[in-house]
Amino acid sequence: MTLETISVCPVCQANSFRSFLTAKDYTVSQQDFGLVNCISCGFTVTNPRPTADTIHSYYKSEKYISHTGGSGSLMDRLYRIARSYTLNWKQQLMTSFAQQKTLLDYGCGTGSFLAHMKSKGWSVTGVEPSSDARAKASENATVYENIESANGTYSIITLWHVLEHIHDLNKILTELSKRLEASGTIFIAVPNYKSADATHYKNYWAAYDVPRHLWHFNQQTMKQILSNAGFNVQKILPMKLDAYYVSLLSETYKEPDAGTFTRYFRAFHQAWKSNRAARNSGEYSSLIYIAKKS
Repeated sequence: MTLETISVCPVCQANSFRSFLTAKDYTVSQQDFGLVNCISCGFTVTNPRPTADTIHSYYKSEKYISHTGGSGSLMDRLYRIARSYTLNWKQQLMTSFAQQKTLLDYGCGTGSFLAHMKSKGWSVTGVEPSSDARAKASENATVYENIESANGTYSIITLWHVLEHIHDLNKILTELSKRLEASGTIFIAVPNYKSADATHYKNYWAAYDVPRHLWHFNQQTMKQILSNAGFNVQKILPMKLDAYYVSLLSETYKEPDAGTFTRYFRAFHQAWKSNRAARNSGEYSSLIYIAKKS
């Protein structure tokens, strides 16, 4: 498999990195991948990593819920229950910010969010590079393969756990800025490796998800990335349910031979502890950055 090495930090343009940890791809390849920190700004990168032309093979798994829709396991059923709740919550959040009901969802997957928003009267458009996912999403919306094909401007742009998958961060954020109306709002949800569950699980933390997650964010680096692209962060909101799902996966990776009850009890307890700690620190397992053009 062809790998590429990142030599320049996309946040601060420095060229010195230090080793952070080694994580395993539990989903597809079982390979180990290194994570490094930029010595200058602390941005964390999967390095080396698959190229844009070769990474598609690391998504070929029935376990990869965002593209397959999930299997029949208990964990996947819980995921879909939580997703139903989250769709309604997202719709209410979008409505509170929207000047007009025009939405671009970048990395829309199979289109469940687009379909939900369309059912609420929104004009929806998606961008999805995966041909299989795009075919499914296109049943309910116009979905393009890349951002260059998406013309026009939108009141709301969303990226739900997508930015960490994008090879060229700065280019895509610049393109998205061009498509956001002057008074529009962009919503970007990403994992937060400064959370208590990430600290607890270390290299077993499922939201590292190497090598599909190319970048690993904290609040400081995320604000700087958005500032570099011409955005100003207005608010940061938690996605509290993510701690439970990520902790369940992490327990599976850490103790694969543990009984189901033990694994679920430990995961839910750890997720509860993580969310409780985040009440004071603000470091939830996943965060939504709500930004407008500077």
